[in-house]
Amino acid sequence: MSVTKNDMVIEIAKKTAIEQQKVKQVVQLTLDSIIDILTNEGRIELRNFGVFEVRTRKARKARNPRTGAEVMVASKKVVTFKAGKIMEERIDAPSATSGASSPSSPSGSAASTGTGD
Repeated sequence: MSVTKNDMVIEIAKKTAIEQQKVKQVVQLTLDSIIDILTNEGRIELRNFGVFEVRTRKARKARNPRTGAEVMVASKKVVTFKAGKIMEERIDAPSATSGASSPSSPSGSAASTGTGD
């Protein structure tokens, strides 16, 4: 099951005690701003979250799966996302542990490998 924008709005409204309609406006303005920045600047970096970037995919040859004929696929712009360090750590952390214990794990495992000898 995936979470929708509306699900996110409801959750934020519960946590902040702000009306859902106002939360919905803020969430939509945030998403619209990200799109506008990507359109105009090509890159947006949200610290501790990640980086969205517009890249151009090169034109390439492909095959029509029905006919097997070779066709040219035009170049196009695509949006890429690279998760920030905190997001990666929280996603990679075991679900049974809290986020607070996650950052100590990588340094602890590196020290216990004994590769520093």
